[in-house]
Amino acid sequence: MSKDIKNKNLYYLSELKDYKIAGGYPDIRGWVVRDADKRVVGKVDNLLINKNLDRVVYVDVEVDQTIIDSRHDPYGKPADPEIKEFVNKDGQNHVIVPIGLVELEEGEKYIYTSRITHQTFAETKRIERGANPDRHYEETVLSSYNRSVSCRKRRRASPTPKRRGICR
Repeated sequence: MSKDIKNKNLYYLSELKDYKIAGGYPDIRGWVVRDADKRVVGKVDNLLINKNLDRVVYVDVEVDQTIIDSRHDPYGKPADPEIKEFVNKDGQNHVIVPIGLVELEEGEKYIYTSRITHQTFAETKRIERGANPDRHYEETVLSSYNRSVSCRKRRRASPTPKRRGICR
C-alpha cells in the first residue's frame, strides 16, 4: 500500500473531519455486506472518498471470518492466467468494493452486490484496516471483480463442465 501521502487520492471518511454523509443518504458504516447469493461476506467498516471528486468511491469492507477461512490457494491452478496470484497475510482482513457495485437494503440495513460471489471475495487481495490503497491495489481488486462477472457470463453462455472449470 502506498505510503506516499503527497500522491494520496483516497481518504477514509473517518479521516476527514469536514466531510459527512450527504443529507438524504443513510450512513452504511456497520451494515452487513452480502454477496451475489446474499451470503454474508463482512460489514462496512468505512467509506473511501476521492477528494478530487468529492465523492464516495469505495466501501471498505471488513471481511467475515468465512472469507478468511476459505483459504485461497495462491499456488493452485489460477482461474485466469492473466491474474497474478498473491498471499493474504494475517491482519489483512479488509477489501474495497466500488460504490457503483453495491445496492442498499435500507429496511434491513445491509448492502449487497449482485456482481461479486463469495469465492471471488475470498480470492481477492485484502489489506489491513486503515491501509492507504494505492492505484495498484485498486487495479488488482477491480480485475478480480471483473473476473467474477465474466466468469458468470461464460457459465450462462456455455454450461458445459469444461467451461465451468475455467472460472472457479
